[in-house]
Amino acid sequence: MLLRHARSLLFLPASNPRAIAKARTLPCDMVILDLEDAVPDDRKEDALGNAVAAVAEGFGGRLCAVRINVEGAPTHGREMVALKGSAADYVVLPKVENARQVKDVFSVCQKPVIAMIESAAGVLAVQAIASAEGCAGLFMGNNDLRQDLGIPPSAGREGLALSLQSVMLAARAAGIAAFDGVFNRLDDEAGFESECAAGHALGFDGKTLIHPSQVPVANQVFGPDPQAVADARRLIEAATGGAERFEGRMIESMHVEEARALIARADAVSG
Repeated sequence: MLLRHARSLLFLPASNPRAIAKARTLPCDMVILDLEDAVPDDRKEDALGNAVAAVAEGFGGRLCAVRINVEGAPTHGREMVALKGSAADYVVLPKVENARQVKDVFSVCQKPVIAMIESAAGVLAVQAIASAEGCAGLFMGNNDLRQDLGIPPSAGREGLALSLQSVMLAARAAGIAAFDGVFNRLDDEAGFESECAAGHALGFDGKTLIHPSQVPVANQVFGPDPQAVADARRLIEAATGGAERFEGRMIESMHVEEARALIARADAVSG
């Protein structure tokens, strides 16, 4: 599966073998083995060994990534070296604030990097980050970003609007994937679905998740709507080139390309 086709990207602690085993049974599109926030300091080394072993075993065709610790952390260098020869598809780098950080990780790991944008400095540098050698995608780190911006925990996403759109613009200009940040209120399914819909409306490819229960909703919201896919197939079949009328609206080559992309995404997530 291409990264831009991923709808649900589940973080789980690399220190938890049971969670790793369960992930192989879940319908998420990507598993992200976390070595950072979810792992206590005294378990970092064990978690790294678990992560390398887990990606070697694989996740049944799902994309797999490992989130390493931030630049400057005691285990950062060892993690990069260990992942260089691993079977991980991607390395997730937290708290990215400049393009050099991405280039450094890519040069050591020789794996495509997903950069987490978690600060005001990261948002302001996101265009250069997205264009950096080795950068394959961007994650919104909304929790840390809220704290950095001074947004109250009880506030909505209005204060993040410019940051969210800036990340999307940088990703699309660079031709890479972009994913909305996690939703913390595990018992608020309606709120989670609403936030997924808002992220989808902004153009995000999918959503990062922190609990298996969130996977089905993310897949549904970010997955192609069956009616839209059927419409896309009819549009492609009817198009003859140039501007023309199709089912009461005007279409041109741009709409044909859009329809083909939608069908490719639908085929990818149903395969």
